[in-house]
Amino acid sequence: AQEPLSVGLAIGVAWALTSYLSHPSFYCSYVECCPSAERRLNATALKVQLDSKLFGQHLAKDVVLKAVQGYSTNRSPKKPLTLSLHGWAGTGKNFLSQILAEHVHGAGLRSKFVHLFLPTLHFPHHDKVKLYKDQLQTWIRGNVSACPHSVFIFDEMDKMHPGLIDAIKPFLDYYEQVDGVSYRKAIFIFLSNAGGDLINQAALDAWLSGKQREEIQLKDLEPMLSVGVFNNKNSGFWHSSLIDRNLIDYFVPFLPLEQKHVKMCVRAEMEARGYVVDEQLVQAVVEEMTFFPREQQLFSDKGCKTVQAKLDIHEDA
Repeated sequence: AQEPLSVGLAIGVAWALTSYLSHPSFYCSYVECCPSAERRLNATALKVQLDSKLFGQHLAKDVVLKAVQGYSTNRSPKKPLTLSLHGWAGTGKNFLSQILAEHVHGAGLRSKFVHLFLPTLHFPHHDKVKLYKDQLQTWIRGNVSACPHSVFIFDEMDKMHPGLIDAIKPFLDYYEQVDGVSYRKAIFIFLSNAGGDLINQAALDAWLSGKQREEIQLKDLEPMLSVGVFNNKNSGFWHSSLIDRNLIDYFVPFLPLEQKHVKMCVRAEMEARGYVVDEQLVQAVVEEMTFFPREQQLFSDKGCKTVQAKLDIHEDA
């Protein structure tokens, strides 16, 4: 028989050890946990990263930084933060959404609280839209229930079946709860090439009129962009209630990149690979890329999208 004192001591030690191992500060150092309500996004760190890695997008950086900073410091937001990023491929939409996700959840796209949807992969069949709507609602409801600070990224919105995205309208609206779940601390990000032509034309018009690129303001593009996307039959936002009910907080335009911005992308890629930046190589990569309009050769038609592949060829050489 064991003495009561020994048994009590053993139970006390076991309880203390269990409490320590299960304490969030210990447990979450080994297993990813949903951020607490007290945790705030570091807007300063986000700005530093955007300034050093996202080139030629003064509008996108300013809008997203202000939106995220205001949202993260608001202890009682009235709705989820909802951003729609628009522009041609290679201008930085995916890049910005990944950086933002990493600042909300350290693992970024690898986080179990960050969810990326691709229409061609997750919603490929037009005749199954009703099923997809049900699945999408169930998926979002379950994940926000597990972590209120979940991030949802919908890429290639121009390939989304019209009407499908309206399934999540109740989650983006000004409701305190929907079926007992609050979505107000979640972040929804939409990425689309739709509206890119409008943005490019506005950038070209500004250049032709002698206006500095950095003088282009959000108010010059956002109204035109929201209407253009709403009426674009090739957009997943075609006649969407998300736009009609003003549930998207910001339509964020990504301007076409000039040659100087593409050079910045090449230099950044070289540094990421551990190379010493060679300006002759930078120029060689840029000269292999194509620019528009034909007369001015001003903007890259693929942004920085093919920089890595072009640099690979020179690396092999």
